[in-house]
Amino acid sequence: MRKKKKDSAPMPAASAGLLRFFEEETEGIKVRPELLVAIAVTLIVVSVLANIFF
Repeated sequence: MRKKKKDSAPMPAASAGLLRFFEEETEGIKVRPELLVAIAVTLIVVSVLANIFF
């Protein structure tokens, strides 16, 4: 017996719009997400240490 192709779930229709949105290039500063998270964590640590020592 052959399995029907309806066993797998269909892709949502909205995914094509999301892919198209992320393919667009915008002007401005390009920053990697890892760098942004590292800067935020560093700022938090410096702020906590400043409160402890000053």
